[in-house]
Amino acid sequence: MNLFEKFGIETENEHLYEVAFTHGSYGTKHNLDYTYERLEFLGDSVLSLIVSEYLFKKYPQYEEGKLTKLRANYVCQNALIYYSHELGLPDYLNVSAEESNLTHNEVISITADIFESFLGAIFLDQGIEFAREFISKVIFKYIDNDTVFFEDYKSTMKEYGDAKEVDISYKILHEYGVPHDKTFIIAILVDGKEMGVGRGKNKKEAEQNAAKVAIEKLGVLNE
Repeated sequence: MNLFEKFGIETENEHLYEVAFTHGSYGTKHNLDYTYERLEFLGDSVLSLIVSEYLFKKYPQYEEGKLTKLRANYVCQNALIYYSHELGLPDYLNVSAEESNLTHNEVISITADIFESFLGAIFLDQGIEFAREFISKVIFKYIDNDTVFFEDYKSTMKEYGDAKEVDISYKILHEYGVPHDKTFIIAILVDGKEMGVGRGKNKKEAEQNAAKVAIEKLGVLNE
């Protein structure tokens, strides 16, 4: 289905949406002077604002820290990937045929990126109210249903360390791959003792996975 019909967009700037779905590889192959990255930057801020506003009004009793943690669940990469696929956005992506061998990590990143770049285009073209309506249809239902997209295992381990008065730290064991597609292997140490190892496409993801292993090993959530 036509992108504009699908999302009820009336526009005189179709090129803006073409930009929103143009991956860097495609731009390079076709000598274009644009990619979706600037719109992704804008969309990230719009998404954070609208979700923050909704959470602020929905949970007047929550303090800043709890709101921040809650927001992270609905704007994290896992959530963006879910929204993007639910809306069928990858179908509109412009990517070079020569890039059909994209790594798994790159495909994941692109899928999340285009949700934000599309939102950025909507905001510029249709305004904040249309963007808010779009987000309300796509995301607010998951907030209302307390859907979990992201578990903050590191915070759980920090709370465990504070309660038990033990030191929680992380150590990079190995990293490999080219700069744009690295893999990190990181260990979590509890009072200097290795308690879990995690792998991820960035340090944060690897640390979260290591913390998850430690939580299961220590039975933290069962205490």
